[in-house]
Amino acid sequence: MNALTALIRSIGPRIALGAAVSLAIGSLPAFAAGDDPVPAPKPTSSPGLAATAALLTNEGIARSNAGDWQGAEERYRAALRADRQIPEAWNGLGHALKMQRRYDAALLAYDEALKLRPSYPKALEYLGETYVAMGRLDDARNVLARLEKLDGQLAVRLANAIAGETSQTASW
Repeated sequence: MNALTALIRSIGPRIALGAAVSLAIGSLPAFAAGDDPVPAPKPTSSPGLAATAALLTNEGIARSNAGDWQGAEERYRAALRADRQIPEAWNGLGHALKMQRRYDAALLAYDEALKLRPSYPKALEYLGETYVAMGRLDDARNVLARLEKLDGQLAVRLANAIAGETSQTASW
């Protein structure tokens, strides 16, 4: 019996498959969605749903990395149907919506991510970028002030987005 067969017998085929997919997805760069893969959930009263939500969130991240914004949106929404308490899924959903220029819906998703994790740098950066895309530069600057206290590198990215939009507006 090889190691994979032993693993499947000991933890069950569905969980083993989820672990294998999570490991595979975990090896992909998580630059588009801005989040690292979601770790396996801690045991809860419904461990199957939590594992499914984590797996779907990681699939959303993988689809975002591939630029499949509609597919990513679908995966994040499926993850949130299974477990609404995953800030990475809300953040990823917001990013997928932002990339589809559905800014109002993106703002709602980021709001949910930040309710669950108020000091979530990646969600703040994306929220600020959404405000920039909407031309709401004062709101973007307010987000930048919060982000500067949490993550200098992401704050520089948001500051550059604001500066780029400001210089574009000035040239009009």
